[in-house]
Amino acid sequence: MGLLGEVLLLPLAPVRGSAWVMRQVLAEAERRYDDPAAIVAELGRLEERLAAGELDEEEFDRLEDELLDRLERSRGVPSEPWGGEGGTQDGWTAPREAEGG
Repeated sequence: MGLLGEVLLLPLAPVRGSAWVMRQVLAEAERRYDDPAAIVAELGRLEERLAAGELDEEEFDRLEDELLDRLERSRGVPSEPWGGEGGTQDGWTAPREAEGG
């Protein structure tokens, strides 16, 4: 961008700077949210809450499933083994039979 463009956009510098800061904060929050160590620690706290009677079994199971799903995603484990229905370990999926006749 030329000098004229920089001069015209100068009043927007605080907005652009704020947007950059917000992107950095969001990236850090996502990194911490997906950190496997943080998820494992959260699982430990969840078990402590169950033992203390703060949670019933149903609520514990629901929260535990959410945390385990997050942990799998953070470690890059696919949610469906071998690509889901009809897939194989190498990702190849067999063509489906044509319906009818």
